[in-house]
Amino acid sequence: MKFTEAKQGRIFVLRLEHGDRLPDVIETFAGDHKVNSAVVLFIGGIDRNSKVVVGPEDGTAQKPVPSIINLPGVSEAVGVGTIFLDEDSMPKLHLHSAFGRQGNTITGCTREGVLIWHIGEVIIIELISNSAKRKIDSKTGFELLEVY
Repeated sequence: MKFTEAKQGRIFVLRLEHGDRLPDVIETFAGDHKVNSAVVLFIGGIDRNSKVVVGPEDGTAQKPVPSIINLPGVSEAVGVGTIFLDEDSMPKLHLHSAFGRQGNTITGCTREGVLIWHIGEVIIIELISNSAKRKIDSKTGFELLEVY
């Protein structure tokens, strides 16, 4: 394990609009407001025209290929994630969410793009004075969190 200590910075409360796309809307907001690292909390509705990464196709592959599914319909969602700068110094959101519909739940990463269905609420808690950044791992291709 490696770690870096951080201090709490600003706190933002966002109301997302119908059709806004995660992760784009949060990454754009973070860039516009110079949020380099943060904790992100999300709750809202997700449109059926959304894709979610639900794990690797083959967990033993050297460079895993993501398993991507379309949500079967409008879903309730709750998620938690982080923002850290990538190798190009751009804010990158890593958000995992649970999507529920008619008693069934799908859990996955929002990186392929999920669309807000009428309601989206986000709390961004900025983390300052830390050294964490995302860096592409040559072995897996994943954009991993690095701390120095």
